[in-house]
Amino acid sequence: MPPSIPKGTRDFTPEQVNRRNYIFDTIRKVFVAFGYQPIETPAMENLSTLTGKYGDEGDKLLFKILNNGDFLDKADADALAARDSSRLAPSIAKRGLRYDLTVPFARFVVMYQHEITFPFKRYQIQPVWRADRPQKGRYQEFYQCDVDVVGSDSLYYEAELVQIYDSVFHKLGLPVAIKLNNRKVLSGIAEVAGIADRFVEMTVAIDKLDKIGIEGVRTEMLGRGIDATSVAIIEDILQITTIDALKTRLAASETGAKGVEELETVFDYLSLAPVHNEVRFDVTLARGLSYYTGCIFEVAAKGAQMGSIGGGGRYDNLTGVFGLKGVSGVGVSFGAERIYDVMLELGLFPDDAAAGLQVLFVAFDEATHRYAFQALSQLRAAGINADLYPKPVKLAKQMEYANKRNVPYVVVVGSEEMAQGQYTLKNMQSGEQERVDLAGLLHCLRERG
Repeated sequence: MPPSIPKGTRDFTPEQVNRRNYIFDTIRKVFVAFGYQPIETPAMENLSTLTGKYGDEGDKLLFKILNNGDFLDKADADALAARDSSRLAPSIAKRGLRYDLTVPFARFVVMYQHEITFPFKRYQIQPVWRADRPQKGRYQEFYQCDVDVVGSDSLYYEAELVQIYDSVFHKLGLPVAIKLNNRKVLSGIAEVAGIADRFVEMTVAIDKLDKIGIEGVRTEMLGRGIDATSVAIIEDILQITTIDALKTRLAASETGAKGVEELETVFDYLSLAPVHNEVRFDVTLARGLSYYTGCIFEVAAKGAQMGSIGGGGRYDNLTGVFGLKGVSGVGVSFGAERIYDVMLELGLFPDDAAAGLQVLFVAFDEATHRYAFQALSQLRAAGINADLYPKPVKLAKQMEYANKRNVPYVVVVGSEEMAQGQYTLKNMQSGEQERVDLAGLLHCLRERG
């Protein structure tokens, strides 16, 4: 049988990893600049931690890990005989792979509440797993880059998270639209439509708007038992494009009016500082995860056919389920896999993003090979990513290797260079060459690195 990997997962070549690290490093630097601290959590969590936090559809996508040893020893015999997987699962699997980074973060906050300082601002860059159907931009294993703050209900943080999105995508050179809405607004829509008790069914349907269109949303809401009159009211409100118009439409709902007020506050903060990308209100933004309670965010790339490349929102009750009540939080996530795919499609990676190696030394004979090795050590000590071709074989073969490695610079070392204490630095893109001594070589590579 030929080697293979599980569906929905991928291997990454050195070139791909370097590009991905370019994205991760850019995101990480922005997180740190805004005062966020790093944490990490295990790939596995107890299923009791994960279940019930993502809604019914999210729970179905949890990867479950079979208990150690004879996992059938304590299996629910009735469920096994009935082939009822939903009843059987709790008796044979106590752990699962994390679905996202937010719920584990809430668990982390509760466990370490006496060791962290509130408001606690954290970032986390780790893989997550979802048993979703693989397709373009959707994988079963993928990285999330999360940034959250807990311990404050200040809407200043909503504005800050928008700024973080804006800063990251500006630095990556990827134009985006940053969309905002509020779950209280959606609750207000449900109240105005007379279906407050069918709020979840409504939001699950609206969350699919980009995929199935307004007619599909209408069909799904009707299929979920929402009456035609209410559906018509909801459709009408979903056409609204301004917060002022929404305020009038939701005046009869105290919850909806509160959501509008929160949106106004966030946009007021954002008016005080310039942004590079489009930031707009979108009443159709729903975010299907059930733990959101306030402002919600979603980011779409411009110029590419791709779903959201980021999203998040405020969650007032998430730590409460783990025993710590009254601690509000808000956060957003960057979809690193989709960002990578979009940047590759649009050709937005810098030429050197795929090349982890800055310079390669090539030598003509054993003596010059040793001379190059001496300089190589000093370049590495100076923080320059450098390598030396292992043997002084034909120059054409060494240069071919440099080209395949996409090395931006090659240092050619011959007997003449060695005799003069110099090196020939070649720009592999332009073909330009210059003779420099070691100090000059270090200076050039630092300036151009």
